[in-house]
This record gives sequence, structure tokens and C-alpha cells, in this order.
Amino acid sequence: MMFKFFEPITLNKAENLSPVTLAFAGDAVYSLYVRQKLVLEADYPAGKLQKLSSAQVSAHGQNELLRRIEPKFTEQEAAIFKRGRNAKKPSHSKNADLAEYNNSTGLEAVIGWLYLTGQGERLLQLLEDEE
Repeated sequence: MMFKFFEPITLNKAENLSPVTLAFAGDAVYSLYVRQKLVLEADYPAGKLQKLSSAQVSAHGQNELLRRIEPKFTEQEAAIFKRGRNAKKPSHSKNADLAEYNNSTGLEAVIGWLYLTGQGERLLQLLEDEE
């Protein structure tokens, strides 16, 4: 199978991916979103950008985001969040409690699912609406 960057996968294929795999993709997507936003908002040195980025991308930062946007989840997004939150993970965060870590994995699963299925507008609606 040929890999095509930015080409969405089918909902059926996405449903067959593990929630931890969706979270793996969602982690990268959210990190890139935060970094691009920071770069375009201000001319900070790289060290400051890294510190600001880490605060948002951390489990604690993602829990703050989740608190604001979870009420806006569709039924399907809520189901994916729960699958990600409840999934058995291969590791645990050293810097977050278990509940924060599980919630952040659920959020990342939603972000990964939206990105991989080509629902970029919905993803931006959630991420940009949180401000």
C-alpha cells in the first residue's frame, strides 16, 4: 500500500485502529498545532517556545483543554474519548497523575481520529473554540 500524506482514511479503518494508536497520531497533531500557533503568535526564542509548548501539550495542559471542549463533543467523539481514556496503555506519565494521563490519552485519541479521517474543520473548531 502506498502511503499518501494528508490523505484521510475511511471511518471504518479508523474504527479498527486501537485507541492508543489514535492517541499516538493525535499527540503529534496536537503538538504541531500548538507549535505552529506559538510560532505565528509571537517572536519568542526557541527555549521559550519549547517551555510554552510543553505546558500545553503536557497531560495537565491537555486536561485543561479537555475541561473546556468535552461538553462540545459529538456522541461519536465522546465514545472515542472514552475508548482512549479507558485503553490499556504501554506506559504511564512520570509527571501526571493517572486520571490526567488517561484523560489526555482520550483527548489525543479524539484528535487523532478527527485528523486521520479528514475532519480538519471539526478539529480546528474544537481547538480554536477553546480559547
